[in-house]
Amino acid sequence: MEQVILTYSESTQEFLEFLQLEKDYRTEALDLLEEGKSRYLADLKINFKNSFESEFLSKKEIVLLGVALAVNASNGILRDFFKRKAEAEGVTAEEVAEAVACSSLLSANNVFYRFRHFLNKEKYDEIPARIKMNIMARPVTGKEFFELISLAVSAVNGCEMCVKSHEASLLELGSKEERIFEAVRLASVITSLSKVVY
Repeated sequence: MEQVILTYSESTQEFLEFLQLEKDYRTEALDLLEEGKSRYLADLKINFKNSFESEFLSKKEIVLLGVALAVNASNGILRDFFKRKAEAEGVTAEEVAEAVACSSLLSANNVFYRFRHFLNKEKYDEIPARIKMNIMARPVTGKEFFELISLAVSAVNGCEMCVKSHEASLLELGSKEERIFEAVRLASVITSLSKVVY
């Protein structure tokens, strides 16, 4: 018996084209949404496209956050998409590398500080972390933006202590709450898309 290959809707095909994916690209998650004629795909497409418009984040900042968040999600499709967008925005290789490094470092910190926070034991607070964080001292993208990436990754990874710490640093550095909110909204949309496109 010949297997019937599901044809994606025009709207889904347009979205995949926007993501610069091949016409024959598919995932099991997309198949399930298409089979069920889910209206969610339209929402996801709008949410993602709207993420590129912000009063509080530049296009360059959006694509660098995108790189960091795609790396955090271990999503090669979105990482490559944002890397191409970054190149189009004139982002340097050093800036891209820093976004990747920030994502990796924060993943370590989020595990470590969540552990300390969950247990709330004085003994664990006394033991040195011994996690090198030299990259935080003089970030290529600037202290404020490095903190913004750190907060966005920490929000995705669910580290309350890190989110609060980075938000306090950002406010001290003069960030607006709207800017912080936009970064976290972007993080939530990229995370949701990474469940469907991978």
